[in-house]
Amino acid sequence: MIFTGSAVALVTPFNEDNTPNFEKIKELVEYHIANGTDAIVATGTTGEASTMTDEEQLEVIKCIVDTVNKRIPVIAGASTNDTRHSISLARGAQDMGADALLIITPYYNKANRTGLKAHFKTIADAVDLPIILYNVPSRTGVNIAPDLVAELANECENIVAIKEASGDIAQVAEVARLVPDDFAIYSGNDDSITPLLSLGGSGVISVLANVCPQQTHDLVAKFLDGDVKGSCKIQLELKALIDALFIEVNPVPVKTALNLLGFEIGHLRLPLGEMNPKNLEVLKQELINAGLDVKQVAELEVK
Repeated sequence: MIFTGSAVALVTPFNEDNTPNFEKIKELVEYHIANGTDAIVATGTTGEASTMTDEEQLEVIKCIVDTVNKRIPVIAGASTNDTRHSISLARGAQDMGADALLIITPYYNKANRTGLKAHFKTIADAVDLPIILYNVPSRTGVNIAPDLVAELANECENIVAIKEASGDIAQVAEVARLVPDDFAIYSGNDDSITPLLSLGGSGVISVLANVCPQQTHDLVAKFLDGDVKGSCKIQLELKALIDALFIEVNPVPVKTALNLLGFEIGHLRLPLGEMNPKNLEVLKQELINAGLDVKQVAELEVK
């Protein structure tokens, strides 16, 4: 088990010159460790990895690994829609000291089942780290079928978990039915953490945790400790904020939210743009409703 609980899908702060802000990354890492986060996912979707060079991704991973210093696991997003490129990134992340890898389904070229299985197995064979499959068909156009997840879990010793973001709870149940008992299932959807835990899930890889780290940790911890009602209560209390954090494509709202909360993490990289003003007002109000201290700051500048 790589982790149980809440892993934050960490944003990547940027400087005014559009380079990663390593000092701010260190601050965020310390904030999360102090506020209950159980693991950190670097350079994933929320971290804007798709707009970063390989060198930038590996530098960010190394910064997070060094700052964490083995206090909690660091999981590196290290995948593209090109198997050879993904292997290069995965080996680089391993060299940087990551504890595990998050590998997404290839996007755009939409691999068939044979190619999809070979893609994951080839990457798994190329590294020594444990791998979390990442299933998010809304972004990639490809769904990992439950029986394929089970095949990979049984045939690849280091494919040990899945981040399930299909939004299909019936699919999650089928994955849970088919995979080995020691295979971990993590929620990739903040609005359905408690339901996934009820099917044997081990935690969440969370966008919400960027702004509510302790509450996200507590939501999972309560369920795993047997307090199902307590977990459900937190899930429902945070539902409106979660909806606001996904009112536009991730990570636009969550980076905006962090700036509104005074974290000063900088702008988004194109092609992501600033929020629609009406959506921004909804986000501000839900942050306030959640008891968070919203600062009066300008919208994100896009560069």
